[in-house]
Amino acid sequence: MLPLIRFGLLVGLLQAAVPIAAAPQDDWKLVWSDEFNAARIDRRKWRFDVDCWGGGNDERQCYTKSARNAGIENGKLVITARHERSSGHALPKHLRAASAASGAQATRQFSSARLSTRGKAAWRYGKIEVRARLPQGQGTWPAIWMLPRADTYGAWAASGEIDVLETVNLGVACQSCSTGREDTILGTLHFGDRWPRNTLRSEEFHAAAVLEGFHTFAVEWEPGQITWQLDGQTYARRVASEWWSAGTKKPGAPFDREFYLILNLAIGGKLAEGRGLGGVHADGYPKRFEIDWVRVWQKPAHGVTPRRKGGN
Repeated sequence: MLPLIRFGLLVGLLQAAVPIAAAPQDDWKLVWSDEFNAARIDRRKWRFDVDCWGGGNDERQCYTKSARNAGIENGKLVITARHERSSGHALPKHLRAASAASGAQATRQFSSARLSTRGKAAWRYGKIEVRARLPQGQGTWPAIWMLPRADTYGAWAASGEIDVLETVNLGVACQSCSTGREDTILGTLHFGDRWPRNTLRSEEFHAAAVLEGFHTFAVEWEPGQITWQLDGQTYARRVASEWWSAGTKKPGAPFDREFYLILNLAIGGKLAEGRGLGGVHADGYPKRFEIDWVRVWQKPAHGVTPRRKGGN
């Protein structure tokens, strides 16, 4: 997911190798979590983005703060996308102030939710784990991702983006998938210069297991290295020599600053609609993105991010 258009760059995604054994966990310290055991979403930890912008990717949903689109059910956060007309701001809050169209409204054919820890919690390095069950269907696009707390090295994507997990069109017919159903998960880094001079490194991996039940999606983000894991098994790894930022010559930049976490369920958009069966199919709604828990771990050797508002 991104704050600006960038999916024309996804041509040439690399197929990942056989999963690599995960590293030992003994030196990780839990620094933040949400087990979703309360009756309501904890607003000390999460904020809602509310707009009909479409993420800059021509997505077809309005994001709302309605309980119809996000709430706690049986100890789980459930983000629900509904096939219904929804209206709201045409631009996200951070773009309205500088726009002559700050009051413009838009109407979409779907509603959903996007939650983040922006302004409440952010981390520099760590293991970010999310246990979730993913929605399926042509046009569905659930994402677990991270953006920088501050644009230290410049606007997107010079200050980076870490995509922990994305899937599109999960479960639809797929000739190249062993089960005959789309089962691809993606892990991506965005970096380089400001859009449109940005670039990325992305891996995609066939994981038939994600078609059923809950699974743990994670990144282990350490100085000079980021790895992606599914249920404790590493399926992708990137090192600092593969990324850079036009905003600085510092080694490790832009992935050497604090990032916050985002959970959302988009419908449609360039990536989803350009793959699978094409477009958005309106059957099977509502679609549910269920999150059992979120946990953030850090290694004392890398420094533990000071607790912020919304921490444990």
